[in-house]
Amino acid sequence: MDIANKTVLVTGAGGFIGSHLVEALIRLNCRVRAVVHYNSFGTWGWLDSLPKELLDRMEIFSGDIRDPNGMLKAMEGTSVVFHLAALIGIPYSYHSPDVYVDTNLKGTLNMLQAARHTGIERIIHTSTSEVYGTAQFVPITEEHPVNPQSPYAATKAGADFLALTFHRSFGLPVAVVRPFNTYGPRQSARAIIPTIITQILSGKTTVTLGATQPTRDLNYVDDTVNGFIQAAAADRAIGEVIHLGTHREIPIGDLAHTIAGIIGVQVSIRSVDERKRPEKSEVERLWADNTKAANILGWKPEHTLEEGLRKTVDWFRNRENLRLYKPDIYNI
Repeated sequence: MDIANKTVLVTGAGGFIGSHLVEALIRLNCRVRAVVHYNSFGTWGWLDSLPKELLDRMEIFSGDIRDPNGMLKAMEGTSVVFHLAALIGIPYSYHSPDVYVDTNLKGTLNMLQAARHTGIERIIHTSTSEVYGTAQFVPITEEHPVNPQSPYAATKAGADFLALTFHRSFGLPVAVVRPFNTYGPRQSARAIIPTIITQILSGKTTVTLGATQPTRDLNYVDDTVNGFIQAAAADRAIGEVIHLGTHREIPIGDLAHTIAGIIGVQVSIRSVDERKRPEKSEVERLWADNTKAANILGWKPEHTLEEGLRKTVDWFRNRENLRLYKPDIYNI
């Protein structure tokens, strides 16, 4: 299916990946309806940072995915849905799991029900590699057991299964895209790469982190966005779970030193308990097998880790961007 010129709905459009996806869809001449979380200030998340000429080419819909009637209204007249809205902070899910159930599970159910009633041609549901927990074998294929180790991961796993059962039960044209750790400009401070970069650029020579031994497979945001778009276009993706990852892992400690090298400084690392997950909740190893994405979507990452990190560092070097972050606090 060619999604160019289609009317598309993006939930979570004001977020990190969502804002990049909206930009890419507009470049494809899609008619974009961007769902942002309603607030009394009328702010649109990262969409507020986009040029006016891009904002003028999209329709902003302020709402809440926890509202079934609102999401039914948002979806009317659209052909393709990219469902990215979710609560994603893992530490926050330890003390507020209820809101994760409401948002990630019930919110996804609302989107699936609305899609059934509106006759959507394709719905792309966003998963996460966190649903696997620590790798039981590597590289992790789509057949790897799902073993969530945090309340956040459990709600995302539940949402994935809901989406797949709506395909099997009702024929809903759903594809589940499972990105491994995505990074790039605009990422929230709760993620590891902005945590490292903002501390270094603020002048710190000791970077404060949690556990440094876990490994992650890190995907630059433009590559993740391309994977979403290619999944929407691929008929063979319907009913499938598809990884977006680089087929490379790196320990967090090594990542910090790599970023410091790109910035041109030397740093030491201080690991503190406050930033560590509970022992049985820590995901020690994530390393993606991306063979299925290559076979079904024709997708592969275009950026090496070093290339993506350089682009990300360059964005943070802009003082207007850096001032939006608080490197002296632990963002959960």
